[in-house]
Amino acid sequence: MSYKIVFGITGGIAAFKVPEAIRELVSHNAEVIPVLTTNAKQFVTATTLSAISGNRAREELWDLEAEQSMSHIELARWADGLIIAPATANSLSQLASGAANNLLSTLYLATEAPTFIAPAMNQRMWQHSATQRNIATLRSDGIEIIGPNDGLQACGEEGPGRMAEPKEIIHQVLKILGNKKTRKTVNQKHTAQDYLSGKNILITAGPTREPIDPVRYITNSSSGRQGYALAEAAIEAGSKVTLISGPVSIPKPPVSELINVTTAREMKKAVTERVKDYDMVIAVAAVADYRPAESKDLKIKKLPNSENHLSLNLVENDDIVASVSSLPNRPFMVGFAAETHNAVQFAREKRLRKNLDVIVCNDVSDSSIGFESNENAVTVIYENGEKVLEKASKQEIARELIHLFGKLYSEQKISRVG
Repeated sequence: MSYKIVFGITGGIAAFKVPEAIRELVSHNAEVIPVLTTNAKQFVTATTLSAISGNRAREELWDLEAEQSMSHIELARWADGLIIAPATANSLSQLASGAANNLLSTLYLATEAPTFIAPAMNQRMWQHSATQRNIATLRSDGIEIIGPNDGLQACGEEGPGRMAEPKEIIHQVLKILGNKKTRKTVNQKHTAQDYLSGKNILITAGPTREPIDPVRYITNSSSGRQGYALAEAAIEAGSKVTLISGPVSIPKPPVSELINVTTAREMKKAVTERVKDYDMVIAVAAVADYRPAESKDLKIKKLPNSENHLSLNLVENDDIVASVSSLPNRPFMVGFAAETHNAVQFAREKRLRKNLDVIVCNDVSDSSIGFESNENAVTVIYENGEKVLEKASKQEIARELIHLFGKLYSEQKISRVG
């Protein structure tokens, strides 16, 4: 299927990647009209983009010749999708506030087409609370945010803020455009907002760390990305979200309350003190099953002439999910299971053993998903069925999960009333 794409470019160094992205779209039979801001022309030319796209690049809102050919309102109606890449911190602020001071921002307000934004900026700018507020606003408006990725930046710093690679952006755009009709007309007669607006949701995310001494600890692999994406998706659905997070190095979502913890015992305390006030608990955190029986106050030193091994006495941590699920009048309970083999069968057994309403199974033997990856693929298991969510960005997986959790939660409430 071919699509009509308006490709907006703002003034960031990552604009040099745009010709590759447009070429990728054209190779998929898309018709592309580039739109440059004034600052974008410092990094890439209209001549180059016109040649690659096969269409005249648009630059100015008040271009009489271009407006006579196709007005900006007609262009907004024409598009099947709007991509803005790179999107600078300044452009995110303008889009989130609804400013319409150039052709691109005017098109953004005028189009009803799905919009995809690929941010690109210095890692400190990306992690600034103002930028994160703007991202949250755009996501709540239904905008698909692609990236940014971690890595070395043009300024020499390293961290989140690199624009997603062109193939990654276009893959995500084409996948969502291809699935959009199905998601709207078949799977979602009701939206996540219909189910979860105004609900209180508690989410745990990230790993826990169990100290051996002041410099060493036991932990589980977890970036926190999927849990944080679920928090953002729940906020988009109109829920009030509390996030209890282990140590992670990703930007914090705009939740109502964020509680940072380190150990499993700290996480259990934070959960049990609050759980009675929530409609749903989504336990994504990779909680350590064991901790050292004794944590040393001082660093354990190698001793001369000692044997080449160290023995640790481990004790089991309390099962947070199972303890909450056993409470009377408990909230709707969602758990996660990261497995390396027989994944679905083990997850089925875990759901029953822990008395969960839903369990989400991750097969972490696939190195292309889970943990540090920006993509995931899961199997959702519940009382009357199972659903496979195929590989997609963690943000897209999160939205699909929140919609499904809301549907199952609503059905459970109706059945109990009945």
